[in-house]
Amino acid sequence: MSNTFSPLIQPEELVKLQESSGIILIDARAGINAEENYQKEHLKGARYVDLNKDLATVESDPAQGGRHPLPSFQKFSEVLSRLGIQPSGHVIIYDDKSGANAAARFWWMLRAIGHEKVQVLNGGLQAAIKAGFPVSSEIEIFEPVEKYPVSAWNLALADIEAVEKARNNDENIVIDVRDKNRFDGLTEPLDLIAGHIPGAVNVPLSENLNENGFYHSAEILHQKYSQILGDVKPESTIVHCGSGVTACHTLLAMDYAGIPIPKLYIGSWSEWSRNDRDMFTQQTK
Repeated sequence: MSNTFSPLIQPEELVKLQESSGIILIDARAGINAEENYQKEHLKGARYVDLNKDLATVESDPAQGGRHPLPSFQKFSEVLSRLGIQPSGHVIIYDDKSGANAAARFWWMLRAIGHEKVQVLNGGLQAAIKAGFPVSSEIEIFEPVEKYPVSAWNLALADIEAVEKARNNDENIVIDVRDKNRFDGLTEPLDLIAGHIPGAVNVPLSENLNENGFYHSAEILHQKYSQILGDVKPESTIVHCGSGVTACHTLLAMDYAGIPIPKLYIGSWSEWSRNDRDMFTQQTK
């Protein structure tokens, strides 16, 4: 791991911390009816964060930055203050997709501004419930705090030009974490064109998880990604997905494995496929 604080927390560990006033629990479920589902039932004490409203600045044209570009520093600072998060706070984030919904994205964003005490709940919402963490449908009352200083993304980012240069360079590797059918151009549920960036390799984020929906051990993940990277350095590695959200699941996996966090291409396929770039599709096969 690139800091001394594990990026993952186990459900049993969270249960032991449930009465602690020192943790800030965040529900980062995303998708249709996510906020409504949070209101119906969430882990007791959890505060809701919205992917589109809080963790991105969704523009009208995804060709400029993709479907989920990062918010401004001012906006993100305001979100953190509203959620009651201070630089010293211990933040624990969960979703219902083992971190792949928006929990890992929020983890990356916090780490990128220098926040160290942030973890994603391994196994997500259902694992916590199974472990005995109480749920609630009550409105959570909490106080906002003073402005959180946000001035830079300190973790590496890659833009579309950097991906263009890297995709056919043997000293770089571009990893696409979407499922194989999307990578192969067989289906595309979200973007206009099905396919992938030529030169990219497909490592579906689902491979980060075991059959029970928990991350593999750090040792297994280290062996896996060390083999994938080979002689390519992590800082010469670019990870992307559809819109810079689920890619963070793999960045977390690599951090958990003790591998320095690679570059994130926020625009991802949603930006690349809307620009005049080479694309692998079933038509160009």
